Amino acid sequence: LLAGGVGAARLLRGLVSLVDPDHLTVVVNTGDDEEFYGLHVSPDLDTIVYTLAGLAPRGRGWGIRGDGHRALDALDLFYGPSWFALCDRVLATHIYRTDRLRAGLPLSECTREICTALGVGVRVLPATDDRIRTVLDTDEGTLAFQTYLVRRRGRPTVRAVRYDGSERARPAPGVVEAISAADVVVIA
Repeated sequence: LLAGGVGAARLLRGLVSLVDPDHLTVVVNTGDDEEFYGLHVSPDLDTIVYTLAGLAPRGRGWGIRGDGHRALDALDLFYGPSWFALCDRVLATHIYRTDRLRAGLPLSECTREICTALGVGVRVLPATDDRIRTVLDTDEGTLAFQTYLVRRRGRPTVRAVRYDGSERARPAPGVVEAISAADVVVIA
């Protein structure tokens, strides 16, 4: 499954009931990753992983069911009102990922460790270990994807989309092999 975030996670809920987890690999977009409060946040990877772990709320589709905002409320005291919801238990994932990346591990290895810790049996791979950022040129200026989608709620008119870093990015380990060996490739 070539996947993004919430929509792909909803498709994945049905797919895992039909496909043996040992025969499924999910390759996930990383172009929407961002840094908040000094932490590397991978919204699409996290949405897929939390869904596979049975932690994501069905209605909202992102984050961890029943999670609170106490840490974010405390951060608001220092940084001002937040616009990107980083719930308490989700912060643990971001802290862990950031620490492991700073220690020199690639995103694919961090993702494997997070999946293992959360009991995810499906193979989840980031599309790349390299930094790619989705950037939108809008009628209000150039915006990072999360700023456009979450903070500005998709309101500015998009004039162009580009993927900064894509010209240098290489597939993460296992991505090309998974696609090449697949009987079926589903694009969510």
